[in-house]
Amino acid sequence: MKSFPVILSAPSGGGKTTIARELLKRRKDVGYSVSCTTRPPREGEVEGRDYYFVNTAEFAAARERGDFAEFADVHGRMYGTLRREVDRVLGEGRHVVMDIDVQGARQFIGAYPDSVLIFVLPPDAQVLLDRLRTRGTEDEDSLARRLKSAAAELRSVGLYHYVVINDDLDRTVNAVSGIVSSEGSRFERVSDLEDRVGVLVSNLEAELANMNRS
Repeated sequence: MKSFPVILSAPSGGGKTTIARELLKRRKDVGYSVSCTTRPPREGEVEGRDYYFVNTAEFAAARERGDFAEFADVHGRMYGTLRREVDRVLGEGRHVVMDIDVQGARQFIGAYPDSVLIFVLPPDAQVLLDRLRTRGTEDEDSLARRLKSAAAELRSVGLYHYVVINDDLDRTVNAVSGIVSSEGSRFERVSDLEDRVGVLVSNLEAELANMNRS
């Protein structure tokens, strides 16, 4: 089976990062692409595991070199997906899961057109507001920017192949996992499918020939 990228997008507070982490725990055939960002680490985040934390000049230099499959300015901070990270995971024969926003997804599918795009919806607006406020990291101005961005991202849902509603984490992760499994069975992603089918047909035809001779 051919490996492929899986993009999870959602408004801030939609749970895409949590879903990606749970998917990684449950499936050995899925790996994570570590992105770059110019924002400072949050409590508990580790360099090289959660992100590569760089300054603005370092990010700009990487962008000029063409290191990113996609990059975006998100609430005044730069984020970028490194081509080398994506290719590393795919080269290991694993699907690469990424949690990136809508503008990043638009760029990414230009570099990796076989990507599977999944949009994660909150069950309602109040849940989204509660999730953002529970973080405790948003002042009123920041919260307003995120809500404006969320509205814009929701209008782009038609870009995506699948939509899942994150009303229960376990159920949502199972739904995303099911999508990955189903996409892996698509005709063009099954390795040597035509050869396999050809062998089966030849064996059946040989058996029919033996039956006719009998």
